[in-house]
Amino acid sequence: MSESNNSSIDKLEEKINTLIKRFDEQKGIIDSYIKREREWKKDKLLLNKQIKKLNK
Repeated sequence: MSESNNSSIDKLEEKINTLIKRFDEQKGIIDSYIKREREWKKDKLLLNKQIKKLNK
């Protein structure tokens, strides 16, 4: 009984570790997307300011 309990706990630990790794991968993907999105918006604002300045 104790061995099956230990193996169940080991399996649970493996699954948890797998989920944590997936979470970290997804978090990295989302963080990089957010960073690119912010840079794009920043560039867009700068371009709009330059266009307004040139129009004056």
